[in-house]
Amino acid sequence: MASTTSRVDLDGNPIKPITICMIGAGGFIGSHLCEKLMSETPHTVLAVDVYNDKIKHLLEPDSLPWAGRIQFHRINIKHDSRLEGLIKMADLTINLAAICTPADYNTRPLDTIYSNFIDALPVVKYCSENNKRLIHFSTCEIYGKTIGSFLPKDHPLRQDPEFYVLKEDVSPCIFGPIEKQRWSYACAKQLIERLIYAEGAENGLEFTIVRPFNWIGPRMDFIPGVDGPSEGVPRVLACFSNNLLRGEPLKLVDGGQSQRTFIYIKDAIEAVMLMIENPARANGQIFNVGNPNNEVTVKQLAEMMTEVYCKVSGEPSLEVPTVDVSSKEFYGEGYDDSDKRIPDMTIINRQLGWNPKTSLWDLLESTLTYQHRTYAEAVKQAIAKPVASN
Repeated sequence: MASTTSRVDLDGNPIKPITICMIGAGGFIGSHLCEKLMSETPHTVLAVDVYNDKIKHLLEPDSLPWAGRIQFHRINIKHDSRLEGLIKMADLTINLAAICTPADYNTRPLDTIYSNFIDALPVVKYCSENNKRLIHFSTCEIYGKTIGSFLPKDHPLRQDPEFYVLKEDVSPCIFGPIEKQRWSYACAKQLIERLIYAEGAENGLEFTIVRPFNWIGPRMDFIPGVDGPSEGVPRVLACFSNNLLRGEPLKLVDGGQSQRTFIYIKDAIEAVMLMIENPARANGQIFNVGNPNNEVTVKQLAEMMTEVYCKVSGEPSLEVPTVDVSSKEFYGEGYDDSDKRIPDMTIINRQLGWNPKTSLWDLLESTLTYQHRTYAEAVKQAIAKPVASN
């Protein structure tokens, strides 16, 4: 276990052990953050979630060096009076709870708005009323479309970073029309950010807002029909992983022309640790957390994942590795997309001295090795089942 004496913050001050109430601790980001907190710090975690599958290995009694420093509380924050008590017991609350799968924004817009705005309101209120610090997870979707996307296709200014690099303090948030329900998520996330910011300005809430730019790695999302609903549509990495595991072509929505940046979960968690342990530098800040060096179109991502998967699995590539589908066919009516998402890293670099390290190839290799090791057998069995039952 990490020694409490040797650890200092960025300003050389000793880091005191704190208690963290982590809402959504059982998810992808939460599980990696809990692991890091247990193995490298003296902090205590009150882990709040409805599921604990991804952190089960941390909750084994007694045998672990961190026994007693992590407690799991099975709570649905929508309607549980115990939440305020846990926030009061903690020094810091981290809110990771959200519906954040693009397929849901269209088909479940009400759930999406409630999950990302209404359900987060009590968390913000309890932190503000009890003078507790809050780290709230928002999204890079907050920016919507870039200014450049409104210029003609071949306009030279489209290539000017001023028109597409996203900055926390100056970039406008541009969403599509109301009937494009895909923006229900971004809009709810933006409104809770504005509310948190207002609580800081009016009532002195100590807050940090995190805007993740496509964090990927092991334990991200579900593989349909194996460890998640067979009808569900996960986010791009798990969608493509699922196709690769099943030996199916990867579906490119509208030709896969959208551009994204991807960052390895372990790099991103380093940034969150700096926020947790450097409140003086992180309070009142909004941080982009992404890797601008790992920029690709979704089509390029598909090609790269196919190549990496062949390497880690030893299986040959399909003759037709990708197929184009329309967004209407894939997501349903009302889908709309942002064109590019390139984070400006000035603020996080200045405040926390943080930079991402892992290349896209390396993070895909690590993630697909995990996916293949964890799911390949289960997927084979799932594919074989209908045949066996005839």
